[in-house]
Amino acid sequence: MNLPSYKHERHLRTGRFSEGNRAYMVTTSTYRRQPVFADFYCGRIIVQTLQQLSPSATTFCFVIMPDHIHWLFQLTDGAELSRVMKCAKSVSARRVKQHTRLAGPLWQKGFYDRTVRAEDDLKEMARYIVANPVRAGLVRSVREYPLWDAIWLE
Repeated sequence: MNLPSYKHERHLRTGRFSEGNRAYMVTTSTYRRQPVFADFYCGRIIVQTLQQLSPSATTFCFVIMPDHIHWLFQLTDGAELSRVMKCAKSVSARRVKQHTRLAGPLWQKGFYDRTVRAEDDLKEMARYIVANPVRAGLVRSVREYPLWDAIWLE
């Protein structure tokens, strides 16, 4: 088993292990849970940012909620989880701030991640993620919510 080098360990939360070709389910929230992505255009900025990270991560699904995102993806070989998240957050923050003139941080520090195990059902996890707007009472059907996508459209 290859362990991360010491220089990369300082970027990882205690117990976090970044591994290329591994799938992760990540959640990150806006600063003070501000509903920035209730603005559709700001939500689309996040969608575009996730799509542009394709050299480092293959997206299985995502949902952009008003004050947080859920993202299920697989790191490409050699990519590091913390770097992918840092890039996603910094690029999207810059773009959102240009659109909104938001002062201060867009994102809370850190993120929550769960490593997807071999026995996990990716489609089931994706269904759970994209159903978040329904569970939150924002819409009655996921079809009514515009800020989600999944590679499996059934």
